[in-house]
Amino acid sequence: MEHLIEFAAVVEQQSLNKASLLLNISQPALSRKIMRLEEELGVALFKRKGKRLELTRAGEICYEYAIEQKRLERKLRQALQAYSTDSKPASIIIGASLTTLQSTLPELITIYTQAYPHTDIKAVTGKTHEIVPLVKEKKVDIGLVASQMSDPALTCVPLFDDHLCLVLPEVHPLQDKEEVDIRDLHELSMILFSRGTWYRVLMDEMFHRYEVHPDVKMEIDSFEAIIRLVSTCKAATLLPESYLRHNWLADNEVTVRYIPELEQTKRTTSLLFIEEAVLEPSIRRFIDHAVHHFRSEGGSPSN
Repeated sequence: MEHLIEFAAVVEQQSLNKASLLLNISQPALSRKIMRLEEELGVALFKRKGKRLELTRAGEICYEYAIEQKRLERKLRQALQAYSTDSKPASIIIGASLTTLQSTLPELITIYTQAYPHTDIKAVTGKTHEIVPLVKEKKVDIGLVASQMSDPALTCVPLFDDHLCLVLPEVHPLQDKEEVDIRDLHELSMILFSRGTWYRVLMDEMFHRYEVHPDVKMEIDSFEAIIRLVSTCKAATLLPESYLRHNWLADNEVTVRYIPELEQTKRTTSLLFIEEAVLEPSIRRFIDHAVHHFRSEGGSPSN
């Protein structure tokens, strides 16, 4: 039955627009496929409420069959893999900096494996200055770093820009202040990245430039640990905008305040690779998917 896969993508993305980006087809073309599926089945699969789509009961049943079809197709491909002329399974090794490992890489892997589920993807983590030589020495296929650089031995493809934001617990004295500026960080209780990380170096340079000295209570490497401790410890933090997903903010009872000076801490997340790496189809596809995804999102990570 045609168009079940497209139908499942719409259900899972909860949006025609997001599903069309994922499937790499136009939204009108996707809408026509869904309409043809409804005509073929003789039932309405969605209730359209303004811009929102809700599954009908028939749609719920159809989605169960779509999931089963995807499972059977996956099982068939796995069963036939041993007979494939391409005996070596596709694999990619990605070197990711701490920042990108926690904010950007999971999103890119999800997007890629939806299209190529049998690719073996491995990740190596390190600081940016450690990832660069790994790419040059071919120990990783692609580097994903929160930096943009010029190096004749590497190709650097920028994906998106972001900057630091002030993150506060929902109950905090600065929440009642109409405008927050960089001076409000002076002697403010804060949880920050560990020293030596790219973002901590950026923060320390900014603190020095504006003569701001926060009261640093903890220094931690984990984004997730920091955002969980903000509410518990009633302390503030600085995090890159790319990490701040709306559902995470609500789940952890924290909010974001934008400070003009912090918006000047712009960083560019980029892919690094050597020229010959793109000769490998799986690597070239991963790069193409990453670039297409962020350009489709308007040059910023999805929230």
